[in-house]
Amino acid sequence: MKHVAGFLSATFALLGLSASAVAAEAGAGSNLQAGGLKPPEAVQSDASPAKASQTEAQLDRADKEDSGRGLEFVWLNAEVGPEYLGLETFKAGGLVDAKLARSKQAGMMYGAGLGLRLLVFTFGARFRLGNFSDYQLWTLNGEVGMHIPLGRIEPYFTLGGGYASLGSFDTAKIGSNLKGAHGLDVRGGFGVDVYLTNTFSVGGNLTGDLLFLGRSGTPNSVSATASPDQQNAAAVYARDGSSIGAGATLSAVLGLHF
Repeated sequence: MKHVAGFLSATFALLGLSASAVAAEAGAGSNLQAGGLKPPEAVQSDASPAKASQTEAQLDRADKEDSGRGLEFVWLNAEVGPEYLGLETFKAGGLVDAKLARSKQAGMMYGAGLGLRLLVFTFGARFRLGNFSDYQLWTLNGEVGMHIPLGRIEPYFTLGGGYASLGSFDTAKIGSNLKGAHGLDVRGGFGVDVYLTNTFSVGGNLTGDLLFLGRSGTPNSVSATASPDQQNAAAVYARDGSSIGAGATLSAVLGLHF
């Protein structure tokens, strides 16, 4: 029993010394924590002042290169330019008397458009009046467009369609029997806007039109003293007429954007 008591006393003395050593080590700032784990060290940012300065320079350059125009919601523009028109480019169905009126003519076009913009897409309406030597052609179309913002320069594509009317004929050349022709216009185009300010732009536009026109016959009596041309015109316009034509327009455009 004496040996056993001595052994137990020595064991407890060693345990006491071990506990004191562990406590002293923990008190000195060891890595031991509750459960034997220590929270990870705070993550140190590796962003040096040089890198931060480089990032700021890139942001400043991007800000200068940005157009700064912000979002656009409403647009309107006016345009003017030469237009070439062929009334019977794809189909000649007696729309006009070929002896009195030239089916292919060049003239001036005047137009205006307005609408809304949603990001890079535009939606609106456009009116155009083509003034030719023997007649006038006007169109009223719905129009959609897709724009490609490149800072102050903005290319775009458009597609539209609507109503077309041929009238205001020169009676001295065509005669008074032709009352008018109506139909459908389909238009596609490409243009570029250059923004001089956030709200004002100048640009150019090239469009092509496909025209489906028709008219009803208008029988009229012809006097005995009428010329052969007048008699021929009366015979032509007494019957229904139609055509499929085409046109091309190059216009200068002034625009406002809000």
